[in-house]
Amino acid sequence: MGEIPRYDHHLRAIGQALERRNINVFELKSEGDQYVVRGKPQRDNSLLGQLRQYWDRFAGETDAPITFTASEIERLDREGKAKRAKAGRLPDFYNLSTTLRTVGSYLVSKDAFLLEIQKGSLNLALLYQTREGHPNFEERPIASFYNFFVGLHGKRRK
Repeated sequence: MGEIPRYDHHLRAIGQALERRNINVFELKSEGDQYVVRGKPQRDNSLLGQLRQYWDRFAGETDAPITFTASEIERLDREGKAKRAKAGRLPDFYNLSTTLRTVGSYLVSKDAFLLEIQKGSLNLALLYQTREGHPNFEERPIASFYNFFVGLHGKRRK
């Protein structure tokens, strides 16, 4: 097994892309050097939301899996950095991109390789493989990562 990928950056970039598509409940699989996401946008009953849903159906973007390649993740990460303001403030943990960044950092801290994430509205199931090749499965409330998130932010500020 090689070097552990920068899951914190990868997953944050994917989270930002999914936030723009209003996808909050999904399944994400790591497949080599790319990630494949299956999920549906949350229903938005506003006029703008209904127009967006109509356009997505017209464009054929409803249930198709979304693939994120390494080059696309780099592009999304650069775009995300350009939009970030106030680098020292504590981000909202419950934003999808922040939650996924925290999960990515958690994987890096465990020296583990991501296999799959299944994210529900309140829970997250995580399947990963240790460097020694042992598979591990964790099903946890998303809130259970909060203390880890606060610790990460404290390290970054120093």
